[in-house]
Amino acid sequence: MLFLVAALLLLGVVMGTVAHAPLGFSLATAAVIAVWLGVFALRERHGRRRHTSTH
Repeated sequence: MLFLVAALLLLGVVMGTVAHAPLGFSLATAAVIAVWLGVFALRERHGRRRHTSTH
């Protein structure tokens, strides 16, 4: 429960910061995060597929 409260508090701080940042900066940061998450998802999918086929 404490983790959830801390996560929501951090989310509120980050959203407040984004509201005061220029739109171009917010969009560029969002694009970087989206690419990072996409690469992470591909690595996880590739790692799981390779790991399960050897066992």
